[in-house]
Amino acid sequence: MSWFKRSKEGITTSTKDKKETPEGLWSKCSRCKTVFTAQDLERNSWVCDRCSNHERIGSEQYFHVVFDGGKYTEINEKVTSGDPLEFVDTKKYTDRIKATQKATGLKDAIRTAYGELNGIPFVVASMDFAFIGGSMGSVMGEKIARAIDKAIELKAPFMIISKSGGARMMEAGFSLMQMAKVSGKLGQLASHKLPYISYLTDPTTGGVTASFAMLGDINIAEPEALIAFAGPRVVKETIGRDLPDGFQTSEFVLEHGFLDYIVSRTELKEKLGHSLKLFRS
Repeated sequence: MSWFKRSKEGITTSTKDKKETPEGLWSKCSRCKTVFTAQDLERNSWVCDRCSNHERIGSEQYFHVVFDGGKYTEINEKVTSGDPLEFVDTKKYTDRIKATQKATGLKDAIRTAYGELNGIPFVVASMDFAFIGGSMGSVMGEKIARAIDKAIELKAPFMIISKSGGARMMEAGFSLMQMAKVSGKLGQLASHKLPYISYLTDPTTGGVTASFAMLGDINIAEPEALIAFAGPRVVKETIGRDLPDGFQTSEFVLEHGFLDYIVSRTELKEKLGHSLKLFRS
């Protein structure tokens, strides 16, 4: 004789009474797979507190990390790419731009803004890898140039947050011209005795690395970021040799003298504040 008896079989909650979990409520670390609430991960600047993995984030998140109270004013937000070469690969370049704008809500691969960092006026240009791999096209060069003009107007320090796959092939030579254009504008910034901070994140590659990403008065990076001109596979095939462990990580680049320091995103604002005070003293 059984000690209990089921009154009903199976799940008894009616379909209309079931509650769906809202999307975006939970986030999982891409490395150690620890599950966090989205709010907890945001409070920790999108850094896993178990394994210190820095999740890839976009310009909106970086602006909230850097600017006081997450408050900023975006500039030149409506600048978009043209199609000077009438480029077509698997689809028209104009169609690719429109599709990416719709999917990401971004106008191009970089956003520029100004606000304050610890009460100091500050201008930031931040790349978005989600927009065609953060590729450097004419819009990127133009928006950085205009942001530098804004920094000169405000007499403010300037920072570029790099996260790029390199030059945008659909603009060919027009893309490569941006390296010289931005480098020239940084010279103007220096002539006004205003500091330029280059912040390299994962990944920073191609023409961006070969030009303005390494021209900072201070060059800093996130932990374990890929920093390179060409990817490890290309380098290995070119030189025909095995590469050192950790080759092209920010730690390797720091060891070989190309960075000033590595900073966790959770400490970024504090470290930037100290650096800016040194320039102002």
